[in-house]
Amino acid sequence: RSGSSRIRIHFCPCSNQPPLLIQFLRLTDYLTSVCVTQEPSHLSFWPFLYCSSLYCIHNIIHSFIHSLSQPYSTTITMISQSMIKSSAALRQQGSRSVQRWISTSSTMATDDSSYGKVAAAAVAAVAMVGYATIAEQQQTTKLVVSCEQQQQQRPRTKMLSTSATAGKAITTAGGSNIEVRTAPTKSKTPVYTAKQVAMNNGANGTPIWMSYGGNVYDVTNFIANHPGGAEKIMQAAGSSVEPFWHVYRQHFATDLPMKLMEQMLIGELLDKDQEKVDLKMELLEETTADPYALEPLEERHPALIVHGEQPMNAEVPEHLLTKDYLTPPDLFYIRHHHPVPFLAKDDVENFELEFDLGAYGGKKKSISLKEIQSMPKVEVTATLQCSGNRRGGYNDFERTSGTSWGQGAISTAKWGGVRLRDLIKHMGLEDEFDAQENGKLEHVRFHAMDGMMASIGIEKAMNPYGDVIVCYEMNGKPLPRDHGYPLRVIVPGYAAVRNVKWVQKIELSQEEAEGPWQRGLNYKVLPPGVRDAKKVDLSKIPSMMELSVQSGITSIVLAQSKQKSAKAPKPGDTILVQASGWAYSGGGRNIVRVDVTGDGAQTWQAASLKTGQDQKQGRAWAWTFWECTLPAKVQADGSVMVHSKGVDLAFNSQPDSAKHNWNVRGLTNNSWYSKKISVQQ
Repeated sequence: RSGSSRIRIHFCPCSNQPPLLIQFLRLTDYLTSVCVTQEPSHLSFWPFLYCSSLYCIHNIIHSFIHSLSQPYSTTITMISQSMIKSSAALRQQGSRSVQRWISTSSTMATDDSSYGKVAAAAVAAVAMVGYATIAEQQQTTKLVVSCEQQQQQRPRTKMLSTSATAGKAITTAGGSNIEVRTAPTKSKTPVYTAKQVAMNNGANGTPIWMSYGGNVYDVTNFIANHPGGAEKIMQAAGSSVEPFWHVYRQHFATDLPMKLMEQMLIGELLDKDQEKVDLKMELLEETTADPYALEPLEERHPALIVHGEQPMNAEVPEHLLTKDYLTPPDLFYIRHHHPVPFLAKDDVENFELEFDLGAYGGKKKSISLKEIQSMPKVEVTATLQCSGNRRGGYNDFERTSGTSWGQGAISTAKWGGVRLRDLIKHMGLEDEFDAQENGKLEHVRFHAMDGMMASIGIEKAMNPYGDVIVCYEMNGKPLPRDHGYPLRVIVPGYAAVRNVKWVQKIELSQEEAEGPWQRGLNYKVLPPGVRDAKKVDLSKIPSMMELSVQSGITSIVLAQSKQKSAKAPKPGDTILVQASGWAYSGGGRNIVRVDVTGDGAQTWQAASLKTGQDQKQGRAWAWTFWECTLPAKVQADGSVMVHSKGVDLAFNSQPDSAKHNWNVRGLTNNSWYSKKISVQQ
């Protein structure tokens, strides 16, 4: 579902149809090779490659490649999901480009090669998904892709019928036949001009309208609930969203933005005005560099579970999460809001960190990277955890806004750098107590190269035992670009969002940082019963700082010796299992216990604490590993379920369910961690 449309995709496989997968794989190879080796003018179907930037087809093929070892039903599901994901990229281009896809498929169908015919089928199918998602009329669309085994040597022809291209015919390669049908209904929504949209920009009490993909939306009541903050969404007030989503591509990571927009649809944008938007986007892409063109792809481990590529958001897979106490940098989880900043060699050599002590009566000063690296170095082993880690557990009850993380948005490293308090004193702050008491300077604010801002209290920043550092090393090596190169702030015990990457300016202030990451909805935990942020005063809700006690299970294995004569456990049996995992609490609070149960909380076993248990009291900035052998009851489906709950130095413990802590942003889910495995195999 997207925009004003509903899409139903039915794949009807015939028997013995693996050649279809092979055809698509061959198609990928063909498209990739010609894209690399030939000039655009040599390609009859270049508009397809140009409009999609080859991104859409790669999404599809990615699923095909990974589906070869999957059951056929799983394969079909993956294909369906990929086609819908591909349509998100099409939405950036607008209806004009989608119609190019459709017309291009007809051109490709006249190609004598089988590649051309398979490509025609692929383009037509994906184009129809894209067409449905940005349709300029209210419609219910049924997309049928039927693959039938043909006995004839001669390929068959089917009609491609849409409201825009009625009567177009496509021909597929021998052995396959693809039929695409739509059933549009008559539009009853009003049509607005771009001028009318511009008049509704929120000024002087007017509503707030925006356009996207040929539709017009009234977002007035959504402004306060925008996860990125009201300031961000208001940039597009009275105009088209497309240029902004070209940068903020997290809107394409899930279907949530379009589902929310469905409820705000009020009409359509005049065709000629939408065409102007499409032309503007084409010009933007032709004349400006892709902000994501210089991402550090080589730094990222292929095993990372990617939730969104632009910006990159990826977590550590469960089986690797506790493989090492210090997470390898390439496997460290990634949470970005924007493209990764790129600094040329000269930029790095001339890099200076700015300090603004103006609020204390001082001056703006700068210090070079080389000078920072010459100061006394300290190393701090600290765990960073995304505030939304385990958000997926909330979504089991009701959908939240944000990345649906598992337990892998957490990692640990040994960070090397200079104490923040030493740097601030070096730059001119003589008495931090006077600055706070008389100067009312309560906050230290961090400004990043990518535009992000966050802050912490001066008590934490200047505490000699708080271990806040300006960091330039990670596990003994220079910071990777993904993790803040050349400088970042490490604030042990605090939510990862306060550990600002790519920091370029630090200032003392009487007020906390501005922007959505500090003052907006992004990192504020609303009460479970609140769905609309307008019903609360966000300024009175503190932003997330220290994190709650947390734990996770990464492995469960049978504890009994694996003898050939051993009988398979039956439902109702109690067996011994070995479980292991991690636990962590914010604020430096040590993990003092991890309780584990395998019989539905009837009995609990205290786990053995392993690496991390000997951290200094009150300065336990990193996670603790644990292991436990415990009895577990076999359930009716032949599985066992194990739950863990951590207990920290203040004897805070995890609640049993995420249901009662649910919040609209999906933050700080620290309910019991549950893991289920089958024991009958």
